[in-house]
Amino acid sequence: MQTLMQTAQSLPAAVPAALYPFTSHVLDRNGIGYHYVDEGQGEPVVMLHGNPTWSFYYRNLVGALKGSYRTVVPDHVGMGLSDKPNDDRYDYRLKSRVDDLEALLAHLGLNSGPKLTLVMHDWGGMIGMAYAARHAERIGRLVLMNTAAFHLPSDIGLPLALRAIRDTPLGAVAVRGFNAFSRIAAHVGAKRPKLTPAMRDAYCAPYHSWQSRIATLRFVQDIPLKTGDPSYATVTEAQDGLPLFRSTPTMFAWGMKDFVFSPKVLEHWRQHWPNAEVHTFADCGHYVLEDAATEVCALVEAFLSRNPL
Repeated sequence: MQTLMQTAQSLPAAVPAALYPFTSHVLDRNGIGYHYVDEGQGEPVVMLHGNPTWSFYYRNLVGALKGSYRTVVPDHVGMGLSDKPNDDRYDYRLKSRVDDLEALLAHLGLNSGPKLTLVMHDWGGMIGMAYAARHAERIGRLVLMNTAAFHLPSDIGLPLALRAIRDTPLGAVAVRGFNAFSRIAAHVGAKRPKLTPAMRDAYCAPYHSWQSRIATLRFVQDIPLKTGDPSYATVTEAQDGLPLFRSTPTMFAWGMKDFVFSPKVLEHWRQHWPNAEVHTFADCGHYVLEDAATEVCALVEAFLSRNPL
């Protein structure tokens, strides 16, 4: 594998360079461009986004940390500035995401040396903790924001909107034909205040056509609800690995107005890791790093300083 010299996709016009002032890198994954940001030097902090966001979500945290840490932020295949291949070229399953991350960190030499700090949001939690279960000895610290890495608890149902996207043709048409998932998420994800139209456009910019929206749909379709679903076993691996990190320094920053990763999800996390440091934001939503950027960035910096590797 080699690093391509150009980005998989240039920065969209709707994304001001001043908001995303990072050098782009692309790893060749069997002919598919896997885009990532690699800024700063020092202990590695790997940030993993979810659906339907992209590395843009972490721009403020990269800016806050890159003076003291090496910040690495990939765009999952099909997301952000990464290539968006058809199904015949890429298997849009959770295992593929974990394999991609594993390949990237090996390529960057981060499979040895200082331990990793994983920062995870939304699907990033599943991807990151499945990777962590494979490489427990490499994990030094964990930061989690409105995410999960376990099967859907019996007291928490899949929201009807997600179930419609996952299971119905109409949902698929809404996501790929009208960019409904990205647009709606950009409207409801932040609460204080809501994102401006320009910021919503920046979040949605990579998803400008039927083809470019393939991953935003496939991520939802890949939510495993029962044994036999394609990614059920990978979630089980992540869930079974959680006890390995009960003593790992861990911090949560949680938007309490998230209708998907609700306060109930946070309570299940507390059962797994009762000693974790928890910060809740009563007036924040799913995009907690947008709602409370200044506070969360400061909390992460302080957490890293208090828990040296």
